[in-house]
Amino acid sequence: MSIHINSQFDSGNIEVLSAETADDIRLRIRHDSNSEFLQWFHFRLTAPKGASVRIVIENAGECSYAEGWHGYQCAASHDREDWFRITTTYYDGKQLRIEFLMQQDNIWLAYFQPYSLERHFDLLARYAQKPDVKLLQLGNSIEQRSVDALRVGQPDAARKNIWIIARQHPGESMAEWCAEGLLEALLNNNDGNDSDPEFGPIAREVRQLACLYIVPNVNPDGSTLGNLRSNAAGANLNREWRAPSAERSPEILCVRQGMLDNGVDLFIDLHGDETLPYVFIDGSHMVPGYGERNLALQQAFLDDLLAASPDFQTAQGYADNRFDDELLTLASKWVAHQFKCVALTLEMPFKDNANALDERTGWSAARSKRLGALLLHPILAHLRRAAT
Repeated sequence: MSIHINSQFDSGNIEVLSAETADDIRLRIRHDSNSEFLQWFHFRLTAPKGASVRIVIENAGECSYAEGWHGYQCAASHDREDWFRITTTYYDGKQLRIEFLMQQDNIWLAYFQPYSLERHFDLLARYAQKPDVKLLQLGNSIEQRSVDALRVGQPDAARKNIWIIARQHPGESMAEWCAEGLLEALLNNNDGNDSDPEFGPIAREVRQLACLYIVPNVNPDGSTLGNLRSNAAGANLNREWRAPSAERSPEILCVRQGMLDNGVDLFIDLHGDETLPYVFIDGSHMVPGYGERNLALQQAFLDDLLAASPDFQTAQGYADNRFDDELLTLASKWVAHQFKCVALTLEMPFKDNANALDERTGWSAARSKRLGALLLHPILAHLRRAAT
């Protein structure tokens, strides 16, 4: 059987340098569209069952977050449902080496378990059928893909407006898995069938107190094209919030307009971090004018999530001066400044949670979904506090 490598599919990314034998496959990661970013990869390998495979990604040291390769293990799957980690070594600060035995004739390899555009549309269609849920097309991407939100609840003066967005950086697929988990917990019990009794009463009260706008994929072009951080125009969308444009960042332009039209009382931006092996929140306490009340509410949110999720921690995270002059170009910081509300960036690892290791899966889609569901606990506590 010949060696074949294919990435011509949704979120695929790899360039083949040579693949004559299974034990000497040489690859390169392709740059994001119209951008210098690179790190995401996703491809299928076809090789004889039982073959000893050695893949070398030769430009790993040139990637945007090369330090993130230390301790990283590649994600792999035979059926695209069950994903596990395989032996990966970052060698000499230049090459990423992936080594394993072929258990079947085909295997899919990726930087993290992908979240397909088809699954994204299934998610929207499934929950748009639920009572009191409306699918909103906020606008279109550069390549005219829809930027969609699920609005849960009816907007009125008595309800707080919560916005939760994911995948500004398209390669951070754990963010959409997290959003899916939140939607499952929030909506699987609003038709009289409590499929998960743990979240039923919590979800019902959240829906009573708030109108939620959930945008599972802000960057559908980038996710389809196999980009790490950019849209089709090469824009890092999480640096476009101060002055988005129809030419460069229509995705942010339409999401931002939706916020301005409807208001924001709490904002959560879901992300993944290439380097830090932790789950953490970057708050908006460094934003001028954030205020003592928001500082207290932010700290309470962190404390509540810490109590709810064993994966979350507060000891590790970003330094307050990390963003300097570009501070208000970031989603959570712009929202905090514009709406004077609590605005948070939730980060999950590409590697594993160093405080709760799982050797088989590392940080995974399932763990991301669970974290999303557990977000309902601090969200409800925040709503109760905000009402006082």
